[in-house]
Amino acid sequence: MFIYNISPVTFASGRIFGLDSQLLFDILFQAIAIFVLFFFVGYLLINPVRKALQARQDKVKSDLADAARDKEEAAKLKADYDNKLSNVDEEAKEILSEARRKAVKNENAIVAEAKEEAGRIIANAHREAELEKAKVKDEVRLEIINVATLVAGKFVEEEMDMTKQEELLSETLAEIGEDTWQK
Repeated sequence: MFIYNISPVTFASGRIFGLDSQLLFDILFQAIAIFVLFFFVGYLLINPVRKALQARQDKVKSDLADAARDKEEAAKLKADYDNKLSNVDEEAKEILSEARRKAVKNENAIVAEAKEEAGRIIANAHREAELEKAKVKDEVRLEIINVATLVAGKFVEEEMDMTKQEELLSETLAEIGEDTWQK
């Protein structure tokens, strides 16, 4: 069996825990190299990652601000929409009353135009009736003249006494017709 001397300090060799100075120097050098390596890798890799994370954080903040602004705008639009919806009944009533006013105005205009047209038609009818009366009067005068010339011709053809003249006159009137004289 082997027995080892495991004491923390060996006085004879000058070593601590059995480590020599070269080993301690190597450990210290490796620790410094690892620290420099971590520092260098941290500078090269961690800073870009930090910048990317900061950019992402800024983007999330701007997206949240945009979402809040959009939400406020949507709330305003909804309030405007609700306001318009509440005013729709009033606007519909106003439009209907305006349409009724226009319809009444058009109706009055049409009625006035119809009355005016009826007045013109009546005036034309009166004028035509007057013209017809005048025409009938002229025709009656012509008939009377014709009758008078016939009677005068008959009177001239035969000289007659009063009774004969009255007979001729009544005979001529009967030939012309009683209706002509009653107008």
